[in-house]
Amino acid sequence: MTPESVLHARRRPLTESELLAIPWMRLLTEEERARAATDLKIAEASPGETLCRTGRPVTYWFGVIDGLLKMSTDNAQGQTITYTGIPPGGWFGEGTALKRESYRYNIETLRKSRVAGLHVDTFHWLLDHSIGFNRFVMNQLNERLAQFIAAREIDRMNNPDVRVARSLAALFNPVLYPGVGEVLRITQQELAYLVGLSRQRVNEALNTLQAQGSIRVEYGGLRVLDLTALRSPSLLP
Repeated sequence: MTPESVLHARRRPLTESELLAIPWMRLLTEEERARAATDLKIAEASPGETLCRTGRPVTYWFGVIDGLLKMSTDNAQGQTITYTGIPPGGWFGEGTALKRESYRYNIETLRKSRVAGLHVDTFHWLLDHSIGFNRFVMNQLNERLAQFIAAREIDRMNNPDVRVARSLAALFNPVLYPGVGEVLRITQQELAYLVGLSRQRVNEALNTLQAQGSIRVEYGGLRVLDLTALRSPSLLP
């Protein structure tokens, strides 16, 4: 049995509070909402579990109810390239679901997470019937494009403080990750995995950003005080 099938075997229906945490549900009509709620399933994933693996065919469109995931791929030399983190409220894989193709990336949990899945057939049914759902997916694709363009820019930056600032700004995207709010629950080691720096260097960068008034390090997470400064390296001294 593959790790993905083990996780699939643990799936269950969502509770009412979990359904309310899904941002696109409120955009649906009563009929569409009932169809989606019947199909949606959720599972608790342990740290290090894989939800999607390169080369596997798409079966679900996924969303994070609680927790933190990492999107990455392995190059020909066996090195892991991390694209982005996916915090609460984030739904991902709409491009793959639209084309019904195999995954071109891996999705792994960085901590214990609750992940919901909408079957790809229901995903396409909603596209065929719901204007609200179409607008949500279109906004997702638009924001995702901007996110990956920014990620390419981050990869070319030599200033670790700016790399951490821009990576944090991406995790506070209110369109892609509406469940985050002003406080992101993340450890320095988790952030180091996502940014591609050592935990010690991430700690130095966070201290610098806090001293500049861009963020505040709180117990168990980070609070953003100036998102504009995080997004604009020119605003950082």
